Amino acid sequence: MAVPVIAEVKRQIGKVKTVILDSPPGTSCPVIQTIKGSDFCVLVTEPTPFGLHDLKIIVQVLESMKIPFGVVVNRAGAGDKKVYEFCREKTIPILLEIPYDKRIAELYSQGIPFSQEMPEWKEKFQNLFKTIRTLAKK
Repeated sequence: MAVPVIAEVKRQIGKVKTVILDSPPGTSCPVIQTIKGSDFCVLVTEPTPFGLHDLKIIVQVLESMKIPFGVVVNRAGAGDKKVYEFCREKTIPILLEIPYDKRIAELYSQGIPFSQEMPEWKEKFQNLFKTIRTLAKK
């Protein structure tokens, strides 16, 4: 019953606030309900064949819904370059790359946001937010 819950959460959101909604990967009904009416969508993918497959599907959905979007590549350096090639061909902005990094994985496994322990990432995420706000206004 995720769709009614998501719909109710969205009804409670004030129009003047910046709100970030997270959804599961893919293009299931809860994902569509979450992104419907969004000003911008951040797609997080990995540079793997599976990541590229899912990315291609959600890009088609977002294009049909006319929702602007960009990509964050998680575990950058762990896979191949096909995600990057796809984004370049489709002129999809790559907003941020999070490297395949043992320290990040260790912090994640402990439930610690890595930006708390790796201060250089705090600024990178702040810049990401600024970029998203700019792209969402276009």
